[in-house]
Amino acid sequence: MLNTDRILVLAPHTDDGELGCGGSLAKYIALGKQVQYVAFSTCSKSLPAGLAPDTLEHECRRATGVLGVQDVTLLDYEVRSFPAYRQEILEELVRMNRQFAPQTVFFPARQDVHQDHQVIFAEALRAFRQCNLLGYELPWNNTRFQPTYFEKLDEQHLSGKEAALQEYASQSHRNYMKNGFVRSLAVVRGMQAGTQLAEAFELYRLTS
Repeated sequence: MLNTDRILVLAPHTDDGELGCGGSLAKYIALGKQVQYVAFSTCSKSLPAGLAPDTLEHECRRATGVLGVQDVTLLDYEVRSFPAYRQEILEELVRMNRQFAPQTVFFPARQDVHQDHQVIFAEALRAFRQCNLLGYELPWNNTRFQPTYFEKLDEQHLSGKEAALQEYASQSHRNYMKNGFVRSLAVVRGMQAGTQLAEAFELYRLTS
């Protein structure tokens, strides 16, 4: 378990943070740790036809609320356009580092193929040089994932993650939102970690 009091979660898009480290967030929040969640896009252009443009904003706030996150920031970068805004995103990250002073940062893993996720990964490495840095897995995007840190979870942590993801009704058609996927992955990672349930991460820096 990480020795940390302030945790920053970088989600390129709403739901990435819950999918990648929702169980760990539930665990650390239950222990009284401070968590700040930042989503860089509410993906209004990726919503199914007929839904309001702010659908994912509301779903994200409900989902993070289920986990107990009280500090949520939703930015408005256009989905699939992050490479055009690298400098602006870096400046956002530097500002977060200065204002929140996180000790641990969760963000997409190195081999994530999504262009938006790649930008968040690369700029986070530049912005946060004195923090624990952990890359979370999104298997549908990861061409390769080599976990070097496992966060052991209790049933209540995984159940909280599952309940949070259920708030994303607009995304229920996606395979990774189907019943059983998140739990199955947690069981596999738990087996690798010598426990029942776990989330896996690539550890890029450990400072505490």
